[in-house]
Amino acid sequence: MLKTKGVSKCFGGLTALSNVDLQVREGEILGLVGPNGAGKTTLLNVIAGLYRPDSGSVSFQGEDVTRHSLDRLCRSGIAKTFQHPQSFPGMTAVESVMVGACFGNHHTPTPVEARDEALEYLRFVGFPEEKADRLLAHLNLMELKRTQLARALACRPKLLLLDELTTGLNPHEANEAVGLIRKIRDNGTTVLLIEHVLRVITGVSDRVVVLDKGEKIADGPPAEVLANPRVVRSYLGAPRAS
Repeated sequence: MLKTKGVSKCFGGLTALSNVDLQVREGEILGLVGPNGAGKTTLLNVIAGLYRPDSGSVSFQGEDVTRHSLDRLCRSGIAKTFQHPQSFPGMTAVESVMVGACFGNHHTPTPVEARDEALEYLRFVGFPEEKADRLLAHLNLMELKRTQLARALACRPKLLLLDELTTGLNPHEANEAVGLIRKIRDNGTTVLLIEHVLRVITGVSDRVVVLDKGEKIADGPPAEVLANPRVVRSYLGAPRAS
């Protein structure tokens, strides 16, 4: 479904990504892991159109989308959430999801239809129904994460990019998030997610890709990848000589 080839991205003198090749297969949940500063979020931002790569290419469903704008990519079927929920605090939860329903794809609902769709997506992600008309400024972290996930789903994506959906959540909420990710995939949406909690990654991913210092160092089944000595070193550091 998606392929990056030789993608590199620098910020000033810092190399965030170096010659990264990545493939996402239709219908899978692909986990993207690595230490802090490995380039994971930068890669998702390149795929989503927030950043342009300095070199390399991105193709989606066989089409080169490297230079496509963020809104064009969204309407083509790529939606993204953020590690820190992005929102307009003066909007209500349902209004923020209506933005995705109205502008995130080629579907053009009426305002009434958009509100009905938004409420349906909020229910799908487990958002408290009684808070649908509450301002985003008055929601807690879990509610904000559910709202932005509902907004992304309202774009009707074929590929959903999730940036640390479980960050800041307690274990019960994280388990609920894992179940929700599976449900999203079972409903026909391919998922590429960044996650620091290895228990979450191994529990939900069909395949895992590891980045370290901007380079891809492993790709394969979760158990195999996480047993890779180079992956272990990237997380824990090289053992000291005795």
